[in-house]
Amino acid sequence: MSLVATPIPCAVEVTRRAALARIVVEAIAAAGREVVAGDLLVVTHKVVSKAEGACVALDAVRPSSAATRWARRHGKDARAVQLALDEATSILRKRHVLITVTRQGLVCANSGVDLSNVDGGRTAVLLPRDPDESAARVYRALRRHYGFAVPVIISDTFGRPWREGLTEVAIGLAGMKPFRDFRGRRDPHGYRLEVTLEAVADELACVAGLACGKLDRAPFCVISGFAWERGPGQARQLLRPAERDLFR
Repeated sequence: MSLVATPIPCAVEVTRRAALARIVVEAIAAAGREVVAGDLLVVTHKVVSKAEGACVALDAVRPSSAATRWARRHGKDARAVQLALDEATSILRKRHVLITVTRQGLVCANSGVDLSNVDGGRTAVLLPRDPDESAARVYRALRRHYGFAVPVIISDTFGRPWREGLTEVAIGLAGMKPFRDFRGRRDPHGYRLEVTLEAVADELACVAGLACGKLDRAPFCVISGFAWERGPGQARQLLRPAERDLFR
């Protein structure tokens, strides 16, 4: 397998109610990249959230006394802490960082509230309300435009409880299965695999993250060369149920 990941810069500022799929198509054309059958697209969640209006001016946030105390203790912005609390359905940890379960069912730091790469810290970007549906809308529009299926992954940056550093994950998906299932197959030594369920949607999000970088204003990435499997996949399939989560 030979993968090619092409970062796609975006020259326009994505705003509320922007036609995101059209922006994607125009950005790909401006980059001189031809999309062909078999390609897939990774989109950073931030441009999705901006297009859907999931942004909050921090000056409009009135933090509670609890948020203010916790923020002061840990050197955080109390307004961002309040947004993280508002976006959470439950709080799992409060040790230097808030680990929450979001409305979307994601377990992450600070409910995914993000102040970077927006406007210098005056506005917070929230997660899309339904990332899978967001991916599906872009997927349907691209299929109409190109005449063939182009799977769409919406990515975000997450930390990990057992390793340092950040990595990309798929929080939204449409047009492909999120896993590659090796369970029941045998390795070259004849050993029968029992638990090998490869999270290819997350891995492809990481490929895009490496190609696009964090500071290069490339919110889209076209990946070719991966044999994705067609199916009604959703990123929520990647969420581990609480009863099987060793950290809850």
